[in-house]
Order: sequence, then C-alpha cells, then structure tokens
Amino acid sequence: MAVSTIQVKEETKKRLQSMKLHPRETYEEVIERLIEDLSELDEKTMVEIEESRKEIESGKFVTHEQLKKDLGL
Repeated sequence: MAVSTIQVKEETKKRLQSMKLHPRETYEEVIERLIEDLSELDEKTMVEIEESRKEIESGKFVTHEQLKKDLGL
C-alpha cells in the first residue's frame, strides 16, 4: 500500500476529527466512510440536499423551538 501525505486546513482537520466514530479511527477510515456515503446518494437526493442547503443559508427554516411554539406544544 502506498502512503501519501496531504495538506488540509486546521479547520478541516478539526471537522474530520469530529466525524470519527471512535477515538482510534484513522482519518483514512473517516474519509473512506464519507466517500462511500456520498457514492450511495443518487442524483435526485444530491439535488435535494443542495436545495436544502441554499434554503438554510437564506434563512428559510424554522427551529424546533419555533415549531413547538407554533403548534402550542
């Protein structure tokens, strides 16, 4: 197996760290899992995810707290 070194921003490294399922999981395992998850998504799902991200970024969402209040819970 060939091994390569890659450069990532400190923020990216922190995000990868937070995605570990257990402390001893390697970054390689995290990246492989992410790639596998992405490859399982079909085109329709990817479009829907992107649309949702845009809605969130533009403020078109309701928090759980607001929804509970609206429903009188």
